[in-house]
Amino acid sequence: MREYTKLFIDGQWVQPSVLKTVELSDPTTGTPFAKVAMGGVEDVDRAVAAARRAFTAHSQTSVADRIALFDRIIAAYEARMDELSAVIAEEMGCPVSARVQVSGPLTHFRQARMVLASYPFESRIGDTIVRREPIGVCGLVSPWNWPIQTLTVKIAYALAAGCTVVCKPSQVTPISAILLTEVLEAAEVPRGVVNLVLGEGATVGEALAGHPDVDLISFTGSTGAGARVGAVAAQSIKRVSLELGGKSANIVLPDADIAAAARWNVQRCFFNTGQSCHAPSRLLIPRHKMPEALRAMREEVSEIRIGDPRDPATSMGPMVNRAQFDRVQRYIEIGLEEGATLVCGGPGLPDGLSRGAFVRPTIFADVTPEMTIAREEIFGPVLAVLAYDDEEEAISIANEGPFGLAGYVFSGDAEKAYQVGNRLRAGRVFYNGAAADPASPMGGYKQSGNGREMGIFGLEEYLEVKAVFGFKGRAQGLLPLAS
Repeated sequence: MREYTKLFIDGQWVQPSVLKTVELSDPTTGTPFAKVAMGGVEDVDRAVAAARRAFTAHSQTSVADRIALFDRIIAAYEARMDELSAVIAEEMGCPVSARVQVSGPLTHFRQARMVLASYPFESRIGDTIVRREPIGVCGLVSPWNWPIQTLTVKIAYALAAGCTVVCKPSQVTPISAILLTEVLEAAEVPRGVVNLVLGEGATVGEALAGHPDVDLISFTGSTGAGARVGAVAAQSIKRVSLELGGKSANIVLPDADIAAAARWNVQRCFFNTGQSCHAPSRLLIPRHKMPEALRAMREEVSEIRIGDPRDPATSMGPMVNRAQFDRVQRYIEIGLEEGATLVCGGPGLPDGLSRGAFVRPTIFADVTPEMTIAREEIFGPVLAVLAYDDEEEAISIANEGPFGLAGYVFSGDAEKAYQVGNRLRAGRVFYNGAAADPASPMGGYKQSGNGREMGIFGLEEYLEVKAVFGFKGRAQGLLPLAS
């Protein structure tokens, strides 16, 4: 069994203040494979102090120096991609065929570099200079479902802004964060600029959120945990950026290619074993088109290959752990109890598997908006299909509930789809399965969070705004802010 017993603080791998370890088990087999150290409040204090010391110098580095740092990070990351892919297959069950889990972070490092290279940190309003300056020490708390990408996005834009960071990854997937930190170490990130404290949310996460020397907390995770982070952070009046849960709806309009939309929804909803907050886990189909849609979905599910995530032929691996397996099983049972019609899947392990945290890809039809499986985030391969009779009803159903992370529209009429998309209360809207752009903002409405990540909006989360008066000559040489 492998052991990871150190934290990364002030440019060095160090023992935690009190050595406590947790055991990680492979979700494919249930077999323990590693012990990982968990830090505590004292370790957070050490890491924050190191980040505060490093901030003075790093915040004053030039854009050219930070671009050179990104070039080194990108090169170091490229050298470890196969290893990172193998690690997330082992610790969270993500198939090695899902290369976006590893290639996506590289894209975001490159995108942050591009934003940094062209961003106007000084501009003007009349004769007033408007400066954007790094906010300070940032606590970055990331989840287990996209363990490399979510942490990368936070780190990349914080470093681009000139901030220093203390990272707290999920205790479920800490090894990928250790490898990512080794990448940054190999890229010669200056001492104290990046710190890694492994640990539980109730100790390390809360200590970061409440720490008086942390200027910003960026959290990705469940809505309940995000509410707790916001409450703790409010005591020290720090900036809080939250990317939280979702129960995203896909409205398939009557003029759409129904079969193609249904197939795409199965692929997108069940990708990463349904463990994605943007997953279109509610599919809204015109009532008279329902038989065609269900037929296409059954066919698409039959093509899913469930198995060992290390096998390149596998398209769906296990849930991240047994606890998540049990949670999803409970929701499947609730769907049956509340009267939804099981189209495919259902309780228990998939055929041919006798161990591991594997879930049958499950689709429910005859789902009504008040059912639990239509309202709560399940975070597994469970799709709720709802019928609607007209466009107004579809929009109303889509906007029900506390979440507003993403929305999807399928139609043969782009203008009609655009108008429907504009009425969805969601931070991102996708037309006919369009791909996301890493330069565009990501974030949610309502209880799906606040603030934005990625691109210019992501960079500005880590910047303060300062107005400087009286330097008319200097101001005249700057580009004006858009009026």
